[in-house]
Amino acid sequence: MPKLDIHWLYEASVQNVDTDLDFAARVFSRHWKRKPATLREDFCGTAKLACRWVQRNKKNEAWGIDFHQPTLDWGKKYNAAELSEEQLQRLHLICGDVLEVQTPKVDLALALNFSFCVFKQRETLRRYFQTVGKSLNPEGLFVLDIYGGTESVMAKSDDVRLIPGFTTPDGLEIPDFEYTWEQAAYNPINHHTTCHIHFDVPGFGKIDKAFTYRWRLWTLPELQEILLEAGFSRAEVYLHDFDDEGESDEIFRRRKTYENVQGWVAYVVGIK
Repeated sequence: MPKLDIHWLYEASVQNVDTDLDFAARVFSRHWKRKPATLREDFCGTAKLACRWVQRNKKNEAWGIDFHQPTLDWGKKYNAAELSEEQLQRLHLICGDVLEVQTPKVDLALALNFSFCVFKQRETLRRYFQTVGKSLNPEGLFVLDIYGGTESVMAKSDDVRLIPGFTTPDGLEIPDFEYTWEQAAYNPINHHTTCHIHFDVPGFGKIDKAFTYRWRLWTLPELQEILLEAGFSRAEVYLHDFDDEGESDEIFRRRKTYENVQGWVAYVVGIK
């Protein structure tokens, strides 16, 4: 049985970079009546979003930062390989600590897939937000995402989804497969949580605990407050509605009130 590369499964299950980029560009243009051109992707992993950004416009430039060199190398081998020589000149991948790395000032900074939840102390998260703020142009936007809802604070819960199959650049056929997000532990005293991602791929078998995360699940008011403490002038929350099947409609609107359903994902936006 061939061994599956979990990075392919992760990108297919978790990431929708065009949705993220469309949202960030839309909110930026609403605030400043122009298109953003420069972007910083923190915790970039395989840098799929940064690579896509430079593909979208010949004026776009991106910096991707991640502390794990093997994951960056995977992104260079596969995602960056899809770029032209000219596009590669506008992509900069850096192995380093997002708290320390300095980049040229950018229009957009993004920290997605709940990655910043690795910071469990308020002081550290505020320091990170301050670092991002310094990396932004005077007209700059910082986009985070976070999940919540009644199931997010349960001791244990599972979310199972069927993911459409695909073919890798190496020609490996991946059939439709199951993705499971498991919340294995949750501590209501400090909001520390342990979550796992599992995959079940027909013909390849199960991959238990393909990814494990030990985070603090930050709340929406906490994130807004810390952004303001870190020097952002405003903090906005954008949430989705649901379709007839109870799934997200992927249309994110600014909200001031929202029903706390079983599960939701929000964008939190810091305005420079």
